Amino acid sequence: MSKPEVKTLDVEARDTGKAESKNLRENLRIPAVLYGPEVEENLHFSVDELELEELLSVNRTILQEIEVEGKTYKTLLKNVEFHPVTDRPLHVDFYALSDDYKVVVRVPVHLEGVAEGVTEGGGRVFQPMYIVRIKAYPKDIPSEYTLDITELGIGDSLHVGDIDLENVEALDDLERTIVTIRPPKSEALLESALAPQPTEEEELEEGEELEEGEVPEEGEEGEEPAEGEEPEEGEEEETQ
Repeated sequence: MSKPEVKTLDVEARDTGKAESKNLRENLRIPAVLYGPEVEENLHFSVDELELEELLSVNRTILQEIEVEGKTYKTLLKNVEFHPVTDRPLHVDFYALSDDYKVVVRVPVHLEGVAEGVTEGGGRVFQPMYIVRIKAYPKDIPSEYTLDITELGIGDSLHVGDIDLENVEALDDLERTIVTIRPPKSEALLESALAPQPTEEEELEEGEELEEGEVPEEGEEGEEPAEGEEPEEGEEEETQ
């Protein structure tokens, strides 16, 4: 497991307000805010748009070092708001890390090697999951997770539980599939064609229609979704 790179950002203090934010964007600087468990009041500043875009283009976890009002913070990019048409960044949130508080991080998963099922059986690599969510102290945050798929044959899979999760808590189900080796397309189509087909009687049961004039019974009303739990002391919300 590799540790995240720390990138120093060039930031400038700013005033709040729509006019100020618009002026900053015209000068290719993006309004930003910094907050965290040890930041008494939100700190407002701007960051160079090119630096921000370079940060967003990297597919691994990167920490940022920011100096605001004479104090240096180690941060994690939490959220970016984009323009719906131009896709330019409009505003960015940074979270100030604290050694004593866990944080939720989305960690990229990369595959390494060529699977045996591909080289020997003509199989196909299917990766339905590219991000794993974990909760960890700042010192345990990984840059990325790498899974070696070399020994996977057709039908073999790797799951969240196969990742080295030492000192971190996985927030995704450990049984969720990250990668699987599928058979060649021709075999997959053949298996589908040879699969047992439902009988006419089973089709009628599944697609049974209501008699004329019959009114369907009302189902029970669904339960309201539970309110999200407040984070416990020493824990924070999800951070990118």
